[in-house]
Parts: sequence; C-alpha cells; structure tokens
Amino acid sequence: MRWDYSAGHAYPPRDGNLAPRYGRQVHAEPWIEPITAEQLETLLPLIAAYQRFYEVEAIDADRNRAFFARFIAPSEDGMLLGAWREDQLRGYACLYWSFTSTVPAETVLMNDLYVEEAARGEGIGRALIEASATVARERGAARLEWATAPDNATAQRLYDSTGAQRREWVEYELEL
Repeated sequence: MRWDYSAGHAYPPRDGNLAPRYGRQVHAEPWIEPITAEQLETLLPLIAAYQRFYEVEAIDADRNRAFFARFIAPSEDGMLLGAWREDQLRGYACLYWSFTSTVPAETVLMNDLYVEEAARGEGIGRALIEASATVARERGAARLEWATAPDNATAQRLYDSTGAQRREWVEYELEL
C-alpha cells in the first residue's frame, strides 16, 4: 500500500520489517503527514523543545522558522513529518535528502525525531520511524539513517527494537 505524502494526508502502513511492540499499552494510532506551511507555527514549539532536550542555549524562533520552512513538501532539501493524535501535534521527524558514495545512492537522514514527553511510549516515535522509512523507500533511497546521543537510553531502546543495525562509526563535528 502506497501513501501520497505530497497530498497532505498520509497514513503509512505497518511495516513488516520492523519488530513488533512488546509490553506496551496500545493507544489510538497516530496519523502521520507532512507538515504544511500552515502547520509550521504549531511545529515550532516542538522544535524548541527538541533543542532544549539537547541543551541548545540560544533558541531563536525566527531562525528556526526560516530554517525549517525549507523542508515543507515538496522540497529538494528534505521533509518534515508530523505525528498527530486527537488533533494535537505530538511529535515530528525532520528528514534530509542525502547521499552515500559507498553504494552510490541517495540516503535519507532522519536528523531529528522528537515526541513530546507526555506522549512517549505510545507508539508515536515508532510511527514516525515507519513513515520515514516509507518516504525513503518511495524515494528509492538505499537506507534511512539516524543518530542519537550516547546517553539517550530511551531513544536507543526504541531504535534497537526496530531491527535497525547500530553502527560503530565515530562521528566528528567541526564547529564553524
């Protein structure tokens, strides 16, 4: 089953390649759809919460608005997916179109994945990963990639449960 993420309404199918949930209370399924220009203002507080989680000191709403607007579908740079439940935005994923020269092919980098604290453990993060994987497959990407902080054990439990393989690459950052 395909879903049209350019139409503004997307309901990704359950992916048989991802491991099933164990021991979780089942809540109403979230719906996942690309963030529209009209929804960007609703998304900005979640982006700021994600930045606070990673201890960003100078959060700038205007800078966030300008930066993340570039990912409103359709975009040559990437896509913002929103997870909604009960007409409230509960989480988001920001996807960047990227490349790998080892295959060579396009990849999709899930650069941000955030679920508001009150909604964690309800399947929203998993639904965002599944939707991100669907977007990557539909683009013909070789893989979906993401990273998390070494001490983010909660996220790692979710990521490990998806069947994704943990890599041993060492990442570097050069501040410019």
